[in-house]
Amino acid sequence: MTPSDLASATASATASAAAPASGPAPRVRVLVVDDHRIFAQGVTAELTRTDPRIEVVGTALDVDDAIAQATALRPDVVLLDVHLPGGGGGGGAEVAETAQNLTTASGAPVRCLGLSVSDAEEDVLAVIRAGARGYVTKSITAPELVDAVHRVAGGDAVFSPRLAGFVLDAFRGSAPPVPSELDLLSPREQEVMKLIARGYTYREAASALFISDRTVETHVSSVLRKLQLTNRYELSRWARDRRVI
Repeated sequence: MTPSDLASATASATASAAAPASGPAPRVRVLVVDDHRIFAQGVTAELTRTDPRIEVVGTALDVDDAIAQATALRPDVVLLDVHLPGGGGGGGAEVAETAQNLTTASGAPVRCLGLSVSDAEEDVLAVIRAGARGYVTKSITAPELVDAVHRVAGGDAVFSPRLAGFVLDAFRGSAPPVPSELDLLSPREQEVMKLIARGYTYREAASALFISDRTVETHVSSVLRKLQLTNRYELSRWARDRRVI
């Protein structure tokens, strides 16, 4: 993706989110990738119900399955979440990096569109730098998502309006380097995270680190918030997938 792509996306982002593209659109084959099965099923149902020209050819729940299906099915668009288990720990960016080297049966490139609850700058930039053509958040409506899928399939760059500005800034070189996820955590938070991810109770972690149970609880809450996880089980999976424990 070039800065001119992003400039065009910035100019059209609001319009893209507000109304579907005019005129007939071709049939689009989509691979839906999300580690929450119910969400993936819901997206599939919404896409196909809203526009019969969209054919969901498969769903994948992790990086390895997504790469395997993208390679086998060669969809027009891979609609993918950012945080995915499996693979080398790169999540959605790892899928996008592989998909950008694939082509469809017609010879067109397989294109990726990020779809995530996260609007964090580091998440957006990771998948865009890996080759995705756009990024929208899960607050998007079904008609808006259908429009975004068609636009990306046609080669456009599509972003939720709020995200386009800092993506453009980053590609112009005005944004600071994107930290790794571990860099978001303080040294103490990393210590607590690793113990909890290994299965320690709050009391066991507190004893190992010579701090109080309440302090451990506070650190865990901060870790979950920063990593955009909801519970210690997701934290354990996150840590295993990234080989930090």
